[in-house]
Amino acid sequence: MTSPIQTLEQHLLTALDPAPQETRRLFHGRGRCWAGLEQVTVDWLQGVLSVALFREPPEGQLAELEAMLRSLAERPQWTGQAILMQHRYLPDSPGQWLLGEPCQQREVVEDGLTYLLDLGVRQNNGLFLDMRYGRRWVREQAAGKRVLNLFAYTCGFSVAAIAGGAEQVVNLDMAKSALSRGRDNHRLNGHDASRVAYLGHELFKSWGKVRKYGPYDLIIIDPPTFQRGSFVLTQDYAKILRRLPELLSQGGTVLACVNDPGIGPEFLIEGMAQQAPSLAFVERLENPPEFPDADPAGGLKALVFRQG
Repeated sequence: MTSPIQTLEQHLLTALDPAPQETRRLFHGRGRCWAGLEQVTVDWLQGVLSVALFREPPEGQLAELEAMLRSLAERPQWTGQAILMQHRYLPDSPGQWLLGEPCQQREVVEDGLTYLLDLGVRQNNGLFLDMRYGRRWVREQAAGKRVLNLFAYTCGFSVAAIAGGAEQVVNLDMAKSALSRGRDNHRLNGHDASRVAYLGHELFKSWGKVRKYGPYDLIIIDPPTFQRGSFVLTQDYAKILRRLPELLSQGGTVLACVNDPGIGPEFLIEGMAQQAPSLAFVERLENPPEFPDADPAGGLKALVFRQG
């Protein structure tokens, strides 16, 4: 009988033959499609194999996983330089380098755009790979538009928007260190810094500053599910939705996102109908194929709305 780790090994051998040219998720156990591997994800960071564990593995599985990963580097399919394992279930999400020289930062490419990631030093590396199609959609929509990027994090949407010809992007996030990385990402892509603004503020205390830059043709809302002391998705999302009509230009568009497996797309569709009825639901963006999910409503929800 094939063990879960043997199943994972076969997936990785296939995914690395050949290795993707750009950064990609190679295995998405959190979509609950493979029994015994629900806690495992594996990303290819263009030379670094990054393995994340979201729960403590069953007894004996961690040693089997480490042995499999080390043996992977001896296979002909392997073209990488390092293997990083991150224990996301432990405080501070410590990183463990199983192979190669530890490196705290790495540049990766997605859709031809460059992003600087942190490896093994923070809970998240700086780029959520499941939002690849969302960033691509923003890039395709952005030409000539004024864009508001709420909960901007490291400004991935902003990089995509400027690459797509946006007139201006305003990034808001209370984490000034994340916005600083956003500046790095724009510099890496040679973007005009005068077209990008950064607001290092807590959103609900900053509506005046946000309005000052508007109105906006495109607003992106990609919040955390929970941010201690500042945002609880089920309580606070509605406060954002009801502000949208006054922030949008006529015919403006909103990309509203939720990434909690327990919350389906109807949360946003019904919430928008109640809080901002002038905005009509247009479509839900597809998720990349490397993010399969046993429940279609369980993965990332990225929904497009348009003001009539």
